[in-house]
Amino acid sequence: MSTSMQLPAAALMAPLPDGVGKRLDDGFAALGIHVDDEQRRRLLGLMALLHKWNRAYNLTAVRDPEEMLSRHVLDSAAVVPFIRPTSLLDVGAGPGFPGLVLAILVPGLKVTLLDSNGKKVRFQRQAVMELGLDNVTPVQARVEQFAPDGFDQVISRAFASLADFVTLTRQLPAAGGCWLAMKGPGADDELEALPEGVRLMHRHRLDVPFATAERQLLILTPEGGE
Repeated sequence: MSTSMQLPAAALMAPLPDGVGKRLDDGFAALGIHVDDEQRRRLLGLMALLHKWNRAYNLTAVRDPEEMLSRHVLDSAAVVPFIRPTSLLDVGAGPGFPGLVLAILVPGLKVTLLDSNGKKVRFQRQAVMELGLDNVTPVQARVEQFAPDGFDQVISRAFASLADFVTLTRQLPAAGGCWLAMKGPGADDELEALPEGVRLMHRHRLDVPFATAERQLLILTPEGGE
């Protein structure tokens, strides 16, 4: 499959507005995450590419670049302190969040992006190529049909309920691996519906700069796991 798509001429003219770079800097300062020049270039490049493709292919309902920064980039970056620099599977990655952001920010992390939507996976491939991300592998498949070797971490940002997320990916964490579920404030009911053999290990509030909605990270393991 080709790693690129021909964009209409109108879509090629989607530069980021003035001020987005400073807002990115302010956001990462608030998160306490140091971003070097290359990481910053890649993050801004990712945003510009998403803004450009979104005009033609409707990859996300978020249209405003400043909202895109908060809702996608900074929201993804907020989980960096909890990511091991090993292997990570992003299930239902959409256009690549949080996986692409984590691949840029966490040295040594190997990321697999999994989604069944063809246009979103084509965007992932284009982003990987244009940003030079040799630690990212986009895969177009349904999670039920995906059966590689296990991952140290399996993350989901907007894929499914906790019960469905864990059930559909039950075979994907490696021994000692875990699930990371990025959720809003209403996760208590979902936790009560967890299948047997899965337990909540940690619960972390995520303070996402420039966002008003409450966010949290739930870290789950199989019973007997670390």
